[in-house]
Amino acid sequence: MIIACPACNTRYAVPDTAIGIDGRSVRCAKCGHSWFQHGPDVARPPEAAAAAPVAAPAPIATPAPAPTPATAATPAPAPQAAPEAAPAPSPAAPPPAPAPAAAPRAAPSDPEPDLPPLPRPVPPISRPIVASYADDSLADRPSSFNHEPPFRPRRNPAKLWMLGAVAFALIASATAVAISVFGLPSALTSYSLPFAEVEPDLQIDFPPAKQERRTLPNGTEFFSASGTIRNLSKTAQDVPPMLVVLRDAQDRVVFNWIINPPVETLQPGQSADFRQAMVDVPRSASSAEIAWAKRR
Repeated sequence: MIIACPACNTRYAVPDTAIGIDGRSVRCAKCGHSWFQHGPDVARPPEAAAAAPVAAPAPIATPAPAPTPATAATPAPAPQAAPEAAPAPSPAAPPPAPAPAAAPRAAPSDPEPDLPPLPRPVPPISRPIVASYADDSLADRPSSFNHEPPFRPRRNPAKLWMLGAVAFALIASATAVAISVFGLPSALTSYSLPFAEVEPDLQIDFPPAKQERRTLPNGTEFFSASGTIRNLSKTAQDVPPMLVVLRDAQDRVVFNWIINPPVETLQPGQSADFRQAMVDVPRSASSAEIAWAKRR
């Protein structure tokens, strides 16, 4: 059967069994309007055919009356010269009595048609249904024409990975900029600096006047560390690597690097000069210091 929404005139094709004889409440999938839909009209059994009209009895033909003896015995007159006169008409015979009319026979009634049993009425339910399905097995499925999706949209894993990669790149860039400008936290750098556990019997001259700090034309920060290593002992000494530490105005470590020794061994009274430059140092670095580092 075809039903239509009273509010927006949207038409739906639904099976008769979905509505039932008693009707039920339905809801429009387009505008959401609910109304009570009456059941389909059940075909009624046809009434018995009307009795056929009784045909009128056919009239019975009556035979002509036989001539009387007087008329038969009278001889015919002889011909005369004068014109013959027309014979006198015979007396009319009395009309026959009408035959009794046959009693009308009752027409046989048509047999009643063999109709299928009426379907059982479906009890109405309080939950309104969406009249957009064509089978009872699809009644519980959500309608694709519903104004509100009854499902949660799927999330695209590729999109989530892309968002995570963008967020990680932003955090890494911000961290790198912060370290280059402000340096690492002092609590972190104090534990990570590879200072030598045992200092050799050597002396490092690292005067601040020899430390060069300038900005190159391309905007890169340049720092050059230079000094002298002296052996003041009476025995030969192995020269370990040196660690240069840059600090900011708040005495926080902002940068460090290791300088390899110019010689491996210094004899008593000998000395050796060293010089090494670094670029891309933090702009906040304001002072430099040097110490012995661990051997690799």
